[in-house]
Amino acid sequence: MSSPSPQPDRAQPERTIPDLALPDRAGDRYARELERHLDWLDSFTSTALGVLSAASGIYTYLGVRTLLDDPGMWTTFAALAYSIAVSVGIFVFWSYLLRLLPAVRSAASRVGLLLTMALGSVAIVAMSSWLNAAALAGGAAVETHMATTVQHYQTSLERAHANAVAGQSLSRDVARVRQSFQDLSEQEAGGTLSGFSGRGAVFRVLTQKSAELQALEAQLDQAEAPIEATFSQGNTILSQMRGISVEPGPLEDRTVRFSEDAVELAGLITQLRQLNPAPLVSRAAQDLSDAVVLPELDGSTAEMRAGQSSTINSVLGLVAQRAQTLNDAAGAVIAMPAPDEALYTPMSAADAVIAYAGNFVPAWAGAISIDLLPAVLVFIIMVVQAAIRSGRGEGHSDDRMTVGELRAALAAQDLLYRADAVPHARQTPPRTEDS
Repeated sequence: MSSPSPQPDRAQPERTIPDLALPDRAGDRYARELERHLDWLDSFTSTALGVLSAASGIYTYLGVRTLLDDPGMWTTFAALAYSIAVSVGIFVFWSYLLRLLPAVRSAASRVGLLLTMALGSVAIVAMSSWLNAAALAGGAAVETHMATTVQHYQTSLERAHANAVAGQSLSRDVARVRQSFQDLSEQEAGGTLSGFSGRGAVFRVLTQKSAELQALEAQLDQAEAPIEATFSQGNTILSQMRGISVEPGPLEDRTVRFSEDAVELAGLITQLRQLNPAPLVSRAAQDLSDAVVLPELDGSTAEMRAGQSSTINSVLGLVAQRAQTLNDAAGAVIAMPAPDEALYTPMSAADAVIAYAGNFVPAWAGAISIDLLPAVLVFIIMVVQAAIRSGRGEGHSDDRMTVGELRAALAAQDLLYRADAVPHARQTPPRTEDS
């Protein structure tokens, strides 16, 4: 029996490595370095974002409390719920953008997410940033509102006082006209006007108008003391209001006292406007020429009565001229700018920080920055991701693998090789002894 010939070894299939286009080694090292930095930064980015969101929520809570009047439990719960919702919303919004915006590659996707980020930023400012600003500078904004109101009240008080003093100064014009009628009456008594001495009809007309003007002059002189007293009282209240606007203590109590003083001061300004005697002088000037009681001519002869009548007509013309002069002077005072209607409207801290936003730019910048700072992180990651893609090439896929993933890949590759070797073994017929 012949011994069986040895069977030839079955050829093992060759393991081939596909010809892949390898990236530039320097660019790949650069990309891997950036990825390592991103991995390290990503380990605490979520924590930092949570801290920023929580800080914004705290200031939002303080801002909401300034808007709610009732200090009860439900008010506290409502403010707390709103601040928590704001914190969660900010955290989720920026978490989405930190992950998605740097990862997208198409221009349309980037533009869409950037528009979404802009819209979300506006919403964050509307629901959180202004309340943060109210918490940071709300008290100072309310004090600024009170200080501005004091300035408005002071301007109105000074203008009302100036108008009243100008009206009271018309007493000099009245005194001048009165003196002119007194001089004419003395001349008539000496016979230099009508040519007939004595205290006749012409004299009585002149003394009648002189008496009217003297009574008006007395009224104007009496108005001086109330005007100065009211103005002095108004200045005292202004000093109190200035002290309230800057003194330490609870803002709510100070606002109540400030409102009370503002109401009292507004009444004094109105009183000063009523004490202005210019309208009185204007009406008296009209009556001076319109209301004339002509006495009966008492001349003993027709010639004397004709002289009295002619002189009275001349005196009436003079009265009309003097009355027009007084009316023009009073009209000039009445035409002076009236004091503005000063009115204090209490403001909450949130409203005041908006009304006087220009005075608190640093507070607004801080309030907005704490909410929108993650946008800077989004742009940083976008730039870094673009640099990673540039280093590896746009067509390169992520090949970062852990040790476990590498072992699983090698095991799968070995199984594929074994599965490919089984058909070759089946296709080769076994060798017999006779062959």
